[in-house]
Amino acid sequence: MKNKIVKGVFLGCISSIVISCNSKNDTQTTPMVDKDQIKKDIQTKENEFADLYNKGELKDIGYYADDATTFFPNRAPLVGKDSIVNFLKNDLISNTDKLSFNTNEVFVSNDGNQVLEVGYFKLVDSSNAAINTGNYMSLFEKRNDKYVCVRDMSASDMPAKN
Repeated sequence: MKNKIVKGVFLGCISSIVISCNSKNDTQTTPMVDKDQIKKDIQTKENEFADLYNKGELKDIGYYADDATTFFPNRAPLVGKDSIVNFLKNDLISNTDKLSFNTNEVFVSNDGNQVLEVGYFKLVDSSNAAINTGNYMSLFEKRNDKYVCVRDMSASDMPAKN
C-alpha cells in the first residue's frame, strides 16, 4: 500500500511538471523586429552623415552618441562625440573629397535596441578617383527612439603606401 502511494505521488509530480512545461506563458511577448526596415533606417543615417560631411556641415551631426568611441586607423581611439566631430572638422578644412557609405548587413538584437552594421565606404576626389575604400563596422543603440552610433571602426582595403 505504501509503495502504491509513493508511486501515485511520484506520477502526480511528473505529470504536473510535464503540464507546466507545456503550458504557454501569454504574458511574455517578443517584440517584432523588422530587420529590413532597420537596415533602411541605418542606411538613411549613413547617407545623412555622408551628406553633412560632404557639405562640410558637421555642427549638428546626429550620428554619434555623446559617449561614442570611434577607432580610426593609425591613431588612438577618439572618445566622445565632441572629440570625433572635432577630428572630422579638422579633416574638412580644405576638403573637396566625397564620402559615401553602403550598409551591407545589419545584425539586430532580439529586442531591436542594438544593431551591428557592416558596410563599405568610399572616398573619392573631385575627379571621382578613389582615394580610399574599405569596410567598417558600427554598433548602434536605440536611445530616445532613435539609433545612434556608440562604437565604430574602419579598415581600408587599399594597398598601404610606403
